[in-house]
Amino acid sequence: MSGLTPFACSVHTHSTFCDGKHSMEEMAAAAFEAGVKHYGFSGHIHTPCPSDVGVCMAADMEAYRAEALRLREQYAGNMEILLGIEWDICSDLAVPDWADYWIGSVHNLHDTETGCYYCMDWQAEELERCRDVWCGGDMLAVAERYYRDVQRVAEKQPAILGHIDLVTKLNAGNKFFDEDAPRYKAAALEALHAVDPAATVLEINTGAMARGYRNVPYPALFLLKEWRSMGGRIILTADAHTAAGILHGYDDAAAAAKAAGFDRAVILTSTGFVECPIA
Repeated sequence: MSGLTPFACSVHTHSTFCDGKHSMEEMAAAAFEAGVKHYGFSGHIHTPCPSDVGVCMAADMEAYRAEALRLREQYAGNMEILLGIEWDICSDLAVPDWADYWIGSVHNLHDTETGCYYCMDWQAEELERCRDVWCGGDMLAVAERYYRDVQRVAEKQPAILGHIDLVTKLNAGNKFFDEDAPRYKAAALEALHAVDPAATVLEINTGAMARGYRNVPYPALFLLKEWRSMGGRIILTADAHTAAGILHGYDDAAAAAKAAGFDRAVILTSTGFVECPIA
């Protein structure tokens, strides 16, 4: 595998089986056209969250699996197709045993006392509701609850930990809270320290850039620097929801990695993670 770079791999992607805009066939074709050698589908696994209706796959994922396997055969010898899952802390399903890998993420918070769910991902109103109804008007308390759930995901040792600081997605200009606040950084670092660098890879994720929410990748530089000091490995991902987004922002992700002191990343293959230099 000499000569590979992070641009040869895109394994955080979504199709019309969940909230992606293009079919699995269209996504695979775009990846092949972009020169990707190791491509992974990572559809959102089902959750009971009201905001996830139409966003996650149905509980029966056999059609998703069948289509991925069909495309694996179609591209055999030209591009490796991996079959993954993005699992949410609120999911009501286990990661299926047929998954080649899984990405562990937090998109929603769940108040088990009231049964209420709060979406952290794309609805500012949900953040406000979580702050005001569950957290006494304290947005940093929302962030702390979010990072406690990130710890819970990390303890399950996913292959890839997804967008660790997603709670900042709608926080451009510190709209909801100060990302330099000691309370915020302490919660984020505590979650990061719960990740086992020997078991889990941290993604540098550009998906929110592609969708206009952010102008920099996840995670923040202070988290990347700490992860490097922990001996952690990184993978570049686009969290692609469109065929045009397969490698979106990889140059920015590589720059963020270098700013944190990384000179190598990993790509995911059918035989596991393989190190390569950052382009």
